[in-house]
Amino acid sequence: MSDENVEIIESLQRGFDAYSRGDFDAAVENFHPEVELVPAGRQSVIRGVGAIRTWMEPDAFESQVVEPLEFRFAGNKVLVRHRSKIHGAGSGIEADFVNWSVWTYNQAGLITRFEIYLPNQEAEALEAAGLSK
Repeated sequence: MSDENVEIIESLQRGFDAYSRGDFDAAVENFHPEVELVPAGRQSVIRGVGAIRTWMEPDAFESQVVEPLEFRFAGNKVLVRHRSKIHGAGSGIEADFVNWSVWTYNQAGLITRFEIYLPNQEAEALEAAGLSK
């Protein structure tokens, strides 16, 4: 694995860790100012660091933890398979599932786009990353 890939993994891991502990300012440190987020479930694209940081803040969930399990590289994109654990604020409902995200980087090493895929969308995530099984 190249040194650049190791740096990207470490950066993504720091971002996931920050998100999981609720430090959303640290979670977006490596984002380009005009970053785009494509949420799962055909939701509208969210643009800009401020809007994405606001989107990260829990509304229906007391806690949100994302644990990366695997990183796969294809050019300037990284496919991440991760475990997501959420705990409902009012309901107490808990969910634990494995899903996908695709992260796109620019030449400066900043995240310019990330896409989130549901557990049953592995094929779509692989395609978005330019990978195959």
